Amino acid sequence: MEQVTGDRFLRLLIENGADAALLESAVRAARGRSDLVAALPEEETRRHTRALVQGVLGALADGGPGPDVLAAAERLGSDRARQGVPVAAFLDGFQAGRAHLVRTIVAEGRRAGVPDGVLLDGVTRIDEITTALVHRMVHAHRVAELEMARTVREGRVQMLRQLLHGEAVPVRAPLEAAAAYRCVVSDVSDPAVAARLEAELTAAGPALGGLVDGRFAALAARVPDALGGEGEALLVAAPPARPAEVAPLYELARRSLRAGAAAGLTGPRDLTGLALLTVTEAEPELGRLLADALLAGLDPDDPFHVELAATGLAYLDHGGRVEPTAAALHVHGNTVKYRIGRLRELTGRPLPGPAGGAAVAEAATLWWALRRWLAGAAP
Repeated sequence: MEQVTGDRFLRLLIENGADAALLESAVRAARGRSDLVAALPEEETRRHTRALVQGVLGALADGGPGPDVLAAAERLGSDRARQGVPVAAFLDGFQAGRAHLVRTIVAEGRRAGVPDGVLLDGVTRIDEITTALVHRMVHAHRVAELEMARTVREGRVQMLRQLLHGEAVPVRAPLEAAAAYRCVVSDVSDPAVAARLEAELTAAGPALGGLVDGRFAALAARVPDALGGEGEALLVAAPPARPAEVAPLYELARRSLRAGAAAGLTGPRDLTGLALLTVTEAEPELGRLLADALLAGLDPDDPFHVELAATGLAYLDHGGRVEPTAAALHVHGNTVKYRIGRLRELTGRPLPGPAGGAAVAEAATLWWALRRWLAGAAP
């Protein structure tokens, strides 16, 4: 086999494999093929897609997958088993990503005039490598499943998954059927980080946590004010409920988690405190219509108008009080007053002050319009 430098197809593969846009499109293909893979945090899919693509490139250059590439495949299979993702689901995602990469590279090769024979040889070698990687992934997935099935721990986590999915199962220790627990969901998918979060919840009171649908979730008697070391992970905690009644709260908390993550929130958050954010994030088109109707005087391409809208949103978030708004934006109080005045002039709509200068529904509607407008404005 010729060296990489003399192989036109390999040269094309390496050039495209390092392209961020191609990697991102492969990630989208993998997530679009499998609902369970799509339920994982996007960065988790991206991390493994990048590692495996780079592994394939290295294997092509070296004549076959080396120990590091095979070890990465084993980690992927093992992690997916511990995240509760069935082997068929993650293989669907892997194969979708691989097929997308091959189609893209072959199309680029043909446009570049690479002979079909060279393209076929390259695709055949990719298939040989990915087959070896799949065998390692499946083996590691099955080994991890067997290890977990033999432990009491996995039995408890399986009970947690069934409760959160609304299945009627006996409630066993460490939970009690008649006790009330807060359903906690997060964006954490790393098993090691999930274990630390569960330990913190358990230290605060009776709790059971684990990876459910690819993310850390738990039923906990108490949720501390800070979790996860530096508090970077977003956790949404629902009001207390008995284990048999938590399934609807789990789904609602997952919706709130998505809304909170999109808003850049971190740390433990009460589900009830995210109610307005959750509802408004679920109706982006209605929010756009509100923004068009209420904020027609603002130009999304004007940085000053974007600044005015951001100040107005912060003003509403701080109860119509100038000083807390100024502190949050790191500006002088007079600057806040000036911007609020200009925003009122441009939109023809006053913002409510601390005394409630507008009805609650009107204030909430304007808050929603400002958020949606800012989402579509120029950075």
